[in-house]
Amino acid sequence: MSVCSVCGCREFSSRKVLWPELISAWQLSEYETAYVDDQQGCACQNCGANLRIVALGNAVCDVIGARSTLRDFIKDSAATPLRILDINGAEGLSHELSALPHYVRADYPTVDMHNLAYATGSFDLVIHSDTLEHVSQPVRALEECRRVLAAGGRLCFTVPTIIGRMTRGRAGLPPSYHGDPKVDAQDFIVHTEFGADAWTYLMQAGFSHVAINQVHYPAALALTAWSNVMATS
Repeated sequence: MSVCSVCGCREFSSRKVLWPELISAWQLSEYETAYVDDQQGCACQNCGANLRIVALGNAVCDVIGARSTLRDFIKDSAATPLRILDINGAEGLSHELSALPHYVRADYPTVDMHNLAYATGSFDLVIHSDTLEHVSQPVRALEECRRVLAAGGRLCFTVPTIIGRMTRGRAGLPPSYHGDPKVDAQDFIVHTEFGADAWTYLMQAGFSHVAINQVHYPAALALTAWSNVMATS
């Protein structure tokens, strides 16, 4: 099993998290169901980060130059100047990053990802995890993430990805929700089911470079994006 990128723990526990209605709505095969269950339900016993967050932590570590774990890195003076926008948070990872003085937490849908209320070039790092599928205009949301990045800044994020198919929108399909299956909250509704072409949305949003971190492939993938040409206000 993987080493947790957040805290360094090697002990993970697993549980099934998908429910029949979601499996049916997404038309998941037995194989796809198994790796999505791993992605969401296999978690570090110490800090609680599941595999998708471990993958996101690996992406963040690569970006900021952490040599071991995020927990160790934030104790280093090199971490102090980092300006971080964390949209929605990620268990374990957000707790560690929140100790930094220039960390900003913004929760969707209270914060509109289509129109982020931050100045152009405000952040060195923007992160979000399994949020973009709930946003009605994902390319617009990614454009906003790009806009608020400073020169040399990076976007790191995850989306649930079914690797054997292409992305599809759920317009015209019965509503599908993540989160508590008994709560049909609009912030849980899924607008986009991402597939193997998920990275192309970043190119549409104006990013020029994309990298992928994986943990226990294909269970957990994290995308990092940046651009040589920064957005203008």
